[in-house]
Amino acid sequence: MRRRLLVSTLAVALTAILLFGLPLAFALTRLEIGNARAQLKRDATTVAKTLQNRLDSNTPFDISDVRNLARSLPDPYVSVSRDGERIFQLGDRLPSASAITAQANTADFRVAVEARRSVQYAGVTEALALVGSLALPAVGVAIVLAVVQARRMARPLLELASAVDRLGSGDGGPLGRRFGVPELDRVAEGLDDTSRRISDLLAAERQFASDASHQLRTPLTALSMRLEEMLASADQPWVVREEGAAALVQTERLADVVGQLLGRNRRASAKPPGRVSVDDVVSQQVVEWEPTFRRENRKLEVTGDKGLAAFATPGALAQVIATLLDNALSHGAGTVTLRTSQTPKSAVIEVRDEGSGVPPELAARIFERSVSGTPGGTGLGLALARSIAEADGAKVVLVRPKPAVFAVFLPRGLPAAEDDQPVVTGPA
Repeated sequence: MRRRLLVSTLAVALTAILLFGLPLAFALTRLEIGNARAQLKRDATTVAKTLQNRLDSNTPFDISDVRNLARSLPDPYVSVSRDGERIFQLGDRLPSASAITAQANTADFRVAVEARRSVQYAGVTEALALVGSLALPAVGVAIVLAVVQARRMARPLLELASAVDRLGSGDGGPLGRRFGVPELDRVAEGLDDTSRRISDLLAAERQFASDASHQLRTPLTALSMRLEEMLASADQPWVVREEGAAALVQTERLADVVGQLLGRNRRASAKPPGRVSVDDVVSQQVVEWEPTFRRENRKLEVTGDKGLAAFATPGALAQVIATLLDNALSHGAGTVTLRTSQTPKSAVIEVRDEGSGVPPELAARIFERSVSGTPGGTGLGLALARSIAEADGAKVVLVRPKPAVFAVFLPRGLPAAEDDQPVVTGPA
């Protein structure tokens, strides 16, 4: 491509030089020919007038005077006639095909001057040499400009091609450069927009995979525990039936989690949350998590007000509470208490434990993605819990960092009101 740009630019430059140089050379040629003929005419006029003046002043004259007067042209032929009779002749007469002629007349003299036709072309050669001396530097400048222009045009295209290759290989970084050429800049902007969209799509896919793996871990763990209980109680049919029913509930919840993850971007068209019983959701979570806490020699207790109702999606609320319980089990210590209460606008579910709590430096950032209080933690659970709750108009907040107390504020009416419970960081 660079070669094509170079050749095309040179062709344009040379065409422009020819279009300017050829008319200039023609005009200079005609000018030099006219100057030669005018000089011949001036010589003839000078000889004729000088002889007439000498005749009028009775000054003698001869052929040497004619030679001196006609010296501007090389080897001229001069014929001087007086009263129709030739009185002087200087040089040899030339063939008419190779000569140019000029005449001048006075009262007594008639002067004819001839010179070789090559005289008029001597100046033409000099004029053409001048045009050529101007054209050669112009061609040199055109070559330099063509090389610079070809490089200037080829480099952005090569960079754009490289950016497309990187984009095709999965590197979604934007080009971030502009070249000062409107057409190329439009291509670069379009490429940057495409790169950003692809990066956003890839980031969303990676986030979905991360969120899915984290959120599916809890129901899968609970399901496996139920299956273990069934195997351990194979000789007790009523226990098998009870554990099988619980496992079925876990399977349904697992399907619900998958549906929520896949439909996260379609919240606008989803069914709005309805009024649910807080006691039912809390009781269901206690049933699911009590065996796990019992295996860790820890207690799970429920206190607070009964008969509370709020607007929420049952599966989403269960997922939020499960995340808080899993967080208390993994990062907390001692007894974990589920406490229910209400405010004028919200139903509140608190999850508290007796551990060391949230480090002070992480208290303000605990709900950010990739922020974890223990080494090796994913830092996704609390961020996802807040995101799921906010989709239903609820809030998840850190009420107290030490010992850790997390609370879920559920709207008691629609539309969801602003959170009427500030975050408390002092002792409860």
